[in-house]
Order: sequence, then C-alpha cells, then structure tokens
Amino acid sequence: MRQYLSFAIVAIAAFIAMESAVRAQEPAFLSVGAGIYDVNDSETTGEARVEYRFSEANKLWHFTPFVGLMATAEGATYGYGGIGFDVFFGNRWVLTPNFAVGLYGNGDGKDLGHAVEFRSGVELAYRFDDRSRLGLTFHHISNAGLDEQNPGTESVLLVYSIPFDKLFSD
Repeated sequence: MRQYLSFAIVAIAAFIAMESAVRAQEPAFLSVGAGIYDVNDSETTGEARVEYRFSEANKLWHFTPFVGLMATAEGATYGYGGIGFDVFFGNRWVLTPNFAVGLYGNGDGKDLGHAVEFRSGVELAYRFDDRSRLGLTFHHISNAGLDEQNPGTESVLLVYSIPFDKLFSD
C-alpha cells in the first residue's frame, strides 16, 4: 500500500512540475474569434472578437490579464478587461476559465439593460507546437443586477490565439 501511495505522490508531483514548466513558457497572445451571439435566445446574430492576452510574466497572482473588443452583426459592441487561468491537460489541451468587466453598447442589437456588463466563461483549446491555440469558447454576459432589466446573453465562438511575438517574426 505504501508503495502505491509513494508512487501516486511522485506522479502528482511530476504532473505539477510538468504543468508549471508548460505554464512558464506561455507568451502573450493575440486572439481572434468568430461565432454566434445570443445563441439561446431570439436575437441570435454573428459575433467577432479580438483579445490581447498578456504573457505569464504579467500574471496577477495566479491569473493572466487580458483586454478585448467584441462586436456583433447588429452593431453591439463590448470593450472589456479581465483575468483568466490556464489549466493544462498535458502539453496540448488547455482549459481557461475567465472573467471580465466592460462597457456595452447595444447598437441595433439586444439591450442588456446597462452599460456596465460582466462576462464569465470558459475556453477549451488545443495547443500546437508553436504554442498557438485553436479553441471553442462559451461566455455569458450580464449586468449582474445593476439594472432591473437584465436579460443576459450567451456566445459560442471558435477562437484562434497566436503568440504575439510570432506576428512580427519572419
């Protein structure tokens, strides 16, 4: 029994060390995405998004900050900043729960009830050898009760994240 327990402890320690080594290598990313806005309601439309995700060197405690801009085909816009946390499953799969706050303008699209909106969500991505990622993300946007009107909305997007330094290299 002790042998199995010792083996389990060594395996867990090796996994944590490997995950830390993978995380330490994460660069800044430029992420672009396209998908469906208001996926589960009556005002479904297209959405595009661009984000700058800071490198691991800029972590706030255990979280990596990001800033972004979202726009829909109906003219809604959302500028935001937030934090995410990468959870690695081996070297290839990355799960990133995240949270953001920002300013929303509905344009000709869905009225979310307030200019200040909060976004929470998760991204599951495949990590390529060059550290770029291709993933699927799901987000909920809501004003968290800042206004009596708080319909919220959900988005599903396909996202490609390229290391920022690769944009300027040969």
